[in-house]
Amino acid sequence: MNRYDELVAALRAEFPGMRIVRKDQSALHRAIHQLLVVVTLGKMRDYLDSYQTTIGQTIYVTSDWDDWPADERYVTLRHEAVHLRQFRRFTLLGMGLAYVLLPLPLGLAWCRAAFEKEAYAETVRAAREVWGHAHVARLAFRDNIVEQFVSASYGWMWPFRGAMERWYDRVLQGLDAEARPRVP
Repeated sequence: MNRYDELVAALRAEFPGMRIVRKDQSALHRAIHQLLVVVTLGKMRDYLDSYQTTIGQTIYVTSDWDDWPADERYVTLRHEAVHLRQFRRFTLLGMGLAYVLLPLPLGLAWCRAAFEKEAYAETVRAAREVWGHAHVARLAFRDNIVEQFVSASYGWMWPFRGAMERWYDRVLQGLDAEARPRVP
């Protein structure tokens, strides 16, 4: 059993109602996709094809999910597991309101950014575990994550690139500190 299958089994034990469902087969997500195209003035067109989405205990995945290498699915599922726990902590209604509306639905979406910072920090941890420190220290990896916050991908949830770059660097520094041997 690979680490992805082990994580799925662990999450099913933690969340007995957890489901993994193809996003393109969901009428709700096809509607969300159309709404995102409209509210982002056509800038967000890859919601169905490029983003996994967790709502409640359901993880909606792209149609090519099963074709991904197990390690890529593992890293992404570690991110989505953070959202499963957020939904458990804040409830479906609480998460929905905070994630979508507070304080603004586009632009300064502080709550969405906070939820995603927690999840993307886990992405960095998982990617480092799988591919090593050099992978997550690459500028291209950092820029890809920062771009999620400052672009239409999540409705420009926190459009301050410098702040997001500093946040990423702090996440990386925290991992470096965790990896250092403790001196008695």
